[in-house]
Amino acid sequence: MQLSYFGHSCFSVKAGGKTILFDPFITGNELAKDIDINNIEADYIFVSHGHFDHILDVVAIAKRTGALVLGVWEVYDYFSKQGLQNVQPINPGGMAQFDFGKVKCVTAVHSSSFPDGSYAGIACGYVFETKDGSFYYSGDTGLTMDMKLIPEFIQPDFAVFPIGDRLTMGIQEAITAAGFVKVKKVVGVHYDTFGFIKLDPAKAKQAFENAGLQLSLPGIGETIEI
Repeated sequence: MQLSYFGHSCFSVKAGGKTILFDPFITGNELAKDIDINNIEADYIFVSHGHFDHILDVVAIAKRTGALVLGVWEVYDYFSKQGLQNVQPINPGGMAQFDFGKVKCVTAVHSSSFPDGSYAGIACGYVFETKDGSFYYSGDTGLTMDMKLIPEFIQPDFAVFPIGDRLTMGIQEAITAAGFVKVKKVVGVHYDTFGFIKLDPAKAKQAFENAGLQLSLPGIGETIEI
């Protein structure tokens, strides 16, 4: 599978013949100033929760690409009211089949509100099973024992975890989460964007290596095979 990183928690995965985009926050991210959202393709856009740093560019990209937008009920309702017609709800516990494969929505431990302060439902993550492989995106979350249930439904080949600490998991919690999910490969996101989530990349990679794990930290705009 190919994974392209666009900064913060925004990335896309090419799997099952489709491009699946997550949590578009680009135009408001100074670190991603060289990324042109008009060049980002998407067949699907999955939203983990309602915070501005995960939804800012959803409408612009969805309108241009025609991508199907998915999120919990409140996210579905929010984007429907913003004029998106190709949008569907999926809540934790639910599973849905698409042309690229299947997706299970799972819980995340995190706050969630829209930019205007209104309720955005609960935060969530997603587990994907496609003909090209399987993966888990936890969304913004702290470590939770519920992660141990992930392999009971779909065994991921890799996981995408936030590792910036303070607002989400840090390095050590992400290492523990990898054990819960039974993956050896992790892609780290949600770091460096703000002053209070700065990451020491060398320290992070060494910690994962010491735990027998592989941590990938692609550069913004970089595409990796995973």
